[in-house]
Amino acid sequence: MRRRRKSDHPVSHDRWLISYADFITLLFALFVVMFAASQTDKSKMAAIQESYIRAVQRGAVMEGRSVVARILGGTVDEKGIGNAMLRGPGGTKKDPTPALPPIPAELLPPMNALTEKLAKEIADGKLQVSLGARGLVISFRQTALFKSGDDQVQTDAIEVFKPIAEVLQPLPNHIVVEGHTDSVPIHNSRFRSNWELSAARSIAVMDMLITKFNIDRKRVAILGYGENQANGDNESEEGRAKNRRVDLVIQNLGIEAADLTAAVNASGGPTVRH
Repeated sequence: MRRRRKSDHPVSHDRWLISYADFITLLFALFVVMFAASQTDKSKMAAIQESYIRAVQRGAVMEGRSVVARILGGTVDEKGIGNAMLRGPGGTKKDPTPALPPIPAELLPPMNALTEKLAKEIADGKLQVSLGARGLVISFRQTALFKSGDDQVQTDAIEVFKPIAEVLQPLPNHIVVEGHTDSVPIHNSRFRSNWELSAARSIAVMDMLITKFNIDRKRVAILGYGENQANGDNESEEGRAKNRRVDLVIQNLGIEAADLTAAVNASGGPTVRH
């Protein structure tokens, strides 16, 4: 009977350690790549944020969009929209978000004039004057214009509109009167809801501007928001007081009437009346 030759090399039972070590090495490399990719994304997002802050401070929104497109890659068309901004995960198309118009520099002198003329009322907390992308906003507290639950402009409040009318009359801008209330329901013989009250107050201010201060009626529109555009917390009296207001918006010339109508329809209820 033929004997088997013994092997010169001993049998190793630890060869699986080699494959295991290779697997661990590959897994480590994968985590390194993933970490590096995440750090790159963070740096891109930081660059985007910084660029947008600079763009908004200069009022150059479209420039900000171009910077984003350059960071993310892709071409930029004549509207400042890059290919990268139109693609989501997996290359699916996404609708570009419309940019707000820049803050209107032409309304800065009227804002300074109103701030000076209405300094006492501002100091007393009766109103605020601010300038934003949609235009110059004069925000009246309800107590400065109306009694609670009423839509008749108080006599002493009419005097406040004299310096406002002096600033408004030479301007070409459209004016939107916006009525707002708190969330406390109203239901009396005159008003069935906060929407009706807010719209009635807007109409009262609009009529006053047209009849007493000769503002061209073609320039004026009204909105009644009710409690749907709150500035404060309706759970506290202080917050509800902030919400009971009438905003007089001297509109940015860059915002067309169609844009205003679209914004109103998207908000789910308030109507525009000219």
